[in-house]
Amino acid sequence: MNLVKKNPSNLFPAIMEEFFKPDYFGGVQTFSSNVPSVNIKETDTQFQIELAAPGLKKENFNIELDNETLSISSEIKTEKEENNEKELYTRKEFSYSSFKRSFTLPKTVNAENIEANYENGVLVLTLPKREEALPKPKRLIEIN
Repeated sequence: MNLVKKNPSNLFPAIMEEFFKPDYFGGVQTFSSNVPSVNIKETDTQFQIELAAPGLKKENFNIELDNETLSISSEIKTEKEENNEKELYTRKEFSYSSFKRSFTLPKTVNAENIEANYENGVLVLTLPKREEALPKPKRLIEIN
């Protein structure tokens, strides 16, 4: 069983990373990718996807299932403003962070019973296998 990562938007960052290598701009890397790492485990009864995303809240995630494509995304926008009346300055900072990971699910996954849990910075999705995909117990065949 293979879960295949589908992320066509990765082509542009790869090209940009190649262009903005440290040699071009005096050792400064101007582009970084913030796509979280993923572990995929398979057992006899299920698949498990672990996505490392520390610092997020479960409300920050959006998990969608469209046909056989499972997409996990997050988008965080923050705005911070600091005023100092004594020294007469104002500082306003914006921050935006997002990612999207997509996986093509095999036919053996029971899509109706997918569960997700977020704890200690790791999002864990449990994808149970269909009944017909589970291993059959060994049986004894009698000879007539």
